[in-house]
Amino acid sequence: MIDVLVVDDDFRVAEINAKYVGKVPGFRVAARAHTAAQALATVQRGTIDLVLLDHYLPDQTGLDLVHRMREQGHGTDVIMITAAGDVTTIQTAMRLGALHYLVKPFTFAALRSRLDSYAALRRTVDRVGGRGIAGQEQVDRMFGALRTTPAPPSPGLPSGHSEPTTDLICRVLHHADHPLSAHEVAAETGLSRSTAQRYLRHLEQAGRLRLSLKYGDTGRPEHRYAWVAP
Repeated sequence: MIDVLVVDDDFRVAEINAKYVGKVPGFRVAARAHTAAQALATVQRGTIDLVLLDHYLPDQTGLDLVHRMREQGHGTDVIMITAAGDVTTIQTAMRLGALHYLVKPFTFAALRSRLDSYAALRRTVDRVGGRGIAGQEQVDRMFGALRTTPAPPSPGLPSGHSEPTTDLICRVLHHADHPLSAHEVAAETGLSRSTAQRYLRHLEQAGRLRLSLKYGDTGRPEHRYAWVAP
């Protein structure tokens, strides 16, 4: 079994990610951590094979944690799972040896493809390991094991829409106690206002949201959206 440490400052997200890991054969969640200090202490015990690591942690960033792990000689493998999509963070993760970088929100299929490729890498390394020296063919196999096939777009969604983002917006509206504007949905989800507006428009047309107008003293009325119970 491959022992996994799930690191996320949000307890609910950590639990969801842990459940995802538990569905993939050959993997088990050995521990959860919600701060960099907790994660480092767990890695130092030497029982973790793979860390699923968020970048935004309360005491330091995920990449700072990876840097400390490497300074202390811990070669534990890392897959970043984070909302940080800026190029600088991604490049730094690559330079520190992160094997994959998965941007939130994501689907179970996306995470499973990364875990499956990681398991394939370990099998390939194990086969080559007994020989001590790898030829080019073995090197190509090791690097090739990390490649993943992009998941096809979900049926029923317009081009440019993703199922994880749709689910994220639906969760926000479902738990809201009053209709929300595109600006409010964007603030709750971390999406841009234009992206939130595009998804809200589709969900309203699909009958999953109800549109109402809020009129102010001047200007155009504000569009507000409410969840429609099935």
